[in-house]
Amino acid sequence: MPEDILKQKNAHPEAKVIVHPECTPPVIQLANEVLSTSGMCKYSRLSDANEIIIGTEIGLLYRLRKENLGKKFYPASEKAICPNMKLITLEKILWSLEDMKYEVKVHRDIRVRAMRAVDRMIEVI
Repeated sequence: MPEDILKQKNAHPEAKVIVHPECTPPVIQLANEVLSTSGMCKYSRLSDANEIIIGTEIGLLYRLRKENLGKKFYPASEKAICPNMKLITLEKILWSLEDMKYEVKVHRDIRVRAMRAVDRMIEVI
């Protein structure tokens, strides 16, 4: 909600605001950057900003704080919790792979780029 962003900006006037593209247009208008989850991680790492307000699922804050010691991260809202993300566990992923039960279709361009990344990771091992 825009009021959540404005409240955090009031509390932390030096903080940059980054949000997901799925946010509502009024929230996006208040943001300094509109980024994917990986974009938020990269921005946080490379930015000179020492304080960042995050407009996404609050679970990401743990990772951002862990990877960016010395920087402060504030949730746009403490209510930004995605119940569907909380349902995914490593055990459920394993079951899905063992049973090949759920099919995920990915556009070819994305699949090819993702496969290159996986191949590079395997080469490092």
